[in-house]
Formats: sequence, C-alpha cells, structure tokens
Amino acid sequence: MTEQYSTSSQIDFSSVLAAAVHDMKNSLFLLIQSIENLALELPDDDHKALSQVANVHYEASRLNTNLVQILSLYRAELEKLPITVDECFLYDLLHDVVGSNLLYIEQKKIDINIDVDESLSWYLDSELVYLLVNDVVVNALKYGTSNIRLSAQIKNQYLVLTVEDDGDGYPDSMLENSTADMTELQLSQGRTGLGLFFARLIAAAHRQGDKCGEISLTNGGTLGGSVFEVKLP
Repeated sequence: MTEQYSTSSQIDFSSVLAAAVHDMKNSLFLLIQSIENLALELPDDDHKALSQVANVHYEASRLNTNLVQILSLYRAELEKLPITVDECFLYDLLHDVVGSNLLYIEQKKIDINIDVDESLSWYLDSELVYLLVNDVVVNALKYGTSNIRLSAQIKNQYLVLTVEDDGDGYPDSMLENSTADMTELQLSQGRTGLGLFFARLIAAAHRQGDKCGEISLTNGGTLGGSVFEVKLP
C-alpha cells in the first residue's frame, strides 16, 4: 500500500520564497560584479560589446533592485521592516546612486546634474532611501533621453528629494496609480507596481511626531519629463 503525504501544512511558502529571493539576490550581486569587471577588460573602441555589457548590467541591476523590494515588502508584511535612522549627507547619497549606475550612464551618454549643498544632511535610513532613489534613477535612465537632474533641499521642515528626466513623462495610468493600494495595481502595465509601492512604503516609514514621508509624481519640472519627489520629515 502506498501512502501519500501532504507537506503543504508544514511549509510556510512565503518564508521559503523569501529565503530563495535572498539567495538569488546574493548570486545576482556576484554576477553584477563580474559584469563590471568584464567591462573594464573590453577595449574602448569595441562599442558594440560595451553597449551589450552595459545593457546586461542595467537589466541585472534592475532585477537586483526588484529582489530587494520583494524582501523589504515581505519584512514589512511581518512588521519587521528594519528602519535605522542616522545622519546622512545627501551629496554623498546621490553621488553613490550615480556611481552604481555609471556603466549604463556612460554608455547611454546621459548627463547627470546633481543639485545639492555638500553640507546638507538629514536623519533618515540611508540604505532604504538609497534603494528608493536608485530605483527612480534606473527608471529615469530607461525613459529619459539625455538629461537627468537630482536635487535635494529642505522645504517647510521636510527634506525633499527630486529626480527629473527629459523623457515623455509619466503615463496617465501611473499618475493615477501613485496612491493606489498594492492590490489595485496592474503590474503588467509599464512603469507601475512594485517600485512605486516600495517607494511609498519607505517614505511612510519615516515618521516624526504626526508627520510621515510621502511621494508624488508629476510631469514637467525643469527638464520637461517625469518628476519624482519624496518628502521626508
């Protein structure tokens, strides 16, 4: 007689998935490092190979960002999203974001303008805010044409971080979904879904008294394209 066992009641699938995503993220990080090393070995005049390597690096970076977002959302669901607030100099944070995407920036010949006072600092979770800004910049690199502007300033007792590009701007569906719940988002439609919800989650996790962070999406700005703004108390 053959006995059949069901393991479904013994497995927490969300925990298994989170562990698998964590392993994939580590492997992908090593792959990204290998791609960067390969780019350094290529001759400067091999434009086709450099372009292909830059595109692969870009897509691998996007995938890595998505995996980090999934892990963060899982931890947030468990109410264990780690928030470590400390003083952060915005000049350094924005330059770190640009540096991590330099391979693709140079290949696509995008001009990046960073407008921030070198002495400007704020108390925030630098790792989470870095992930937020990096994801927005990655999208700006994809949809922008030749210019991206990153800026940071204090307005009405909030730190305001802004990413602008000279692309076609956010589609109407994305502007409408900027305040939608995760369950309401249609993840298959362009620049909507996980990244946007992740940005709102990180912003809202920054609280001071009765104030909490928020994001906003508009079109226009100084470059005429997409304008992403995050405000942190």
